[in-house]
Amino acid sequence: MSAKNGLDEVLGEIGYLAPGGYFLGLHIRFTSPLMTLQTYPSEWIECYTENGYALRDPIIAWGFSSDTASRWSEIEIPDPFEILEQAANFGLRYGVVVPVGELRSRTIGSVARSDREFSDAEIAIITHHIERLHTITQPPERLTEAQTTALRFIAEGERHAAAAAKLNISESALKARLTAARDKLFARTTAEAIQRARDYGLL
Repeated sequence: MSAKNGLDEVLGEIGYLAPGGYFLGLHIRFTSPLMTLQTYPSEWIECYTENGYALRDPIIAWGFSSDTASRWSEIEIPDPFEILEQAANFGLRYGVVVPVGELRSRTIGSVARSDREFSDAEIAIITHHIERLHTITQPPERLTEAQTTALRFIAEGERHAAAAAKLNISESALKARLTAARDKLFARTTAEAIQRARDYGLL
């Protein structure tokens, strides 16, 4: 099974267990995640983003200060901006936050529902899935020489045809190398792959 297929499978499981939606910040380094995935209501995402709640959110604070999963209702961190109360207005009344990994590459998952608290058994399963996601999306230690060279040419401003000619390969072969690099870096675009490769010291 490919990493992408494994990712889709785990997300499907989490989505099933979290009918209210989820937020996943994967491998957060220097406050910036490798990848962010979320299915919360778009209206809440817009409100949360516009108000800069990420820096004030008790759920995120718990994710960085604890190594154990917790129901939102059990978090004893001040919430002066009443973020959890506002979230409830969008149907996110009950939730669980799950921190995984070392602080230098922390994954924080948060799941929600509107009807009841999550059971201990559900929290254990959700924690297992988020741990799997953390492993699946672990940044690579290296790219192949072919992938690195292809990214470097594009990073330097070369067009596909020119880069392929310099490498003495077909344009389709160049695109295949770029696609492989994007997949390995979980990047949606080549520009994103280049930035991530630089961030991880691979380029």
